[in-house]
Amino acid sequence: MLNNIGFMESLFSSPLFLAANLAQNDYIGFTFFIGYMAMFAASVFFFMERSQVDGKWKTSLLISGLITMIAAVHYFYMRDIWLETQTSPTQFRYIDWILTVPLMCVEFYLILKAFGAKIGLLWKMIAYSMLMLVAGYLGETVFRSNSVVWGIISTIGYVGILYEVWLGSARKLANNSNDPNLQKAFSALSWFVLVGWAIYPIGYMAIETDGWLRGVISVTNMDLIYNIGDAVNKIGFGLVIYSLAVSSSAKPKAA
Repeated sequence: MLNNIGFMESLFSSPLFLAANLAQNDYIGFTFFIGYMAMFAASVFFFMERSQVDGKWKTSLLISGLITMIAAVHYFYMRDIWLETQTSPTQFRYIDWILTVPLMCVEFYLILKAFGAKIGLLWKMIAYSMLMLVAGYLGETVFRSNSVVWGIISTIGYVGILYEVWLGSARKLANNSNDPNLQKAFSALSWFVLVGWAIYPIGYMAIETDGWLRGVISVTNMDLIYNIGDAVNKIGFGLVIYSLAVSSSAKPKAA
């Protein structure tokens, strides 16, 4: 009898059973499934395509694949939690971001390394990203009653990244390069940071306690926006790197 009860509990908590609970009008649950599968497929693509580019680009494609794979694993778990509880745990999103956003900063460094980027640029951007994410997490969880203060601290990190890619040393290195493919890719990545990443501070301002946008954008709607935004940002980021790697690898070798 106890074995049967244990089996039933295992069945009802399994991903297959939970997936059967996806309602036709559960658009957020739908985007959890789409986000998980899209980012998993993108990882397979980036890993497979490493053999098609020059050696110096293999690491960049590896990191692109890791970014989408890390996100896919987190979406696998968030999908099941959503189906069971109709809530999206904040901690899972931040664990994802704390791993993937610094990796995106590494991508900026790698594509600029050949044009004189120093290791200091990498650590600076990673420090900005960690400040942005850790402060944001604390403001949404531990110090929710002071979320505005922590939001301001988090914004300092975001502005620091924006400055580096639009006005700072990263932008100057890209502008001083003689590679139009790199300049085009860097510009596209910069727009991802400016426009694509903007959904995250918007989501932060929609938190219920004292967010400036509370009541304007519901937390539920932000889950929908996050899911779509994560997939577009992470996959799009990787595709820009892939395009740059392919175009650079296709250049004719000097005689």
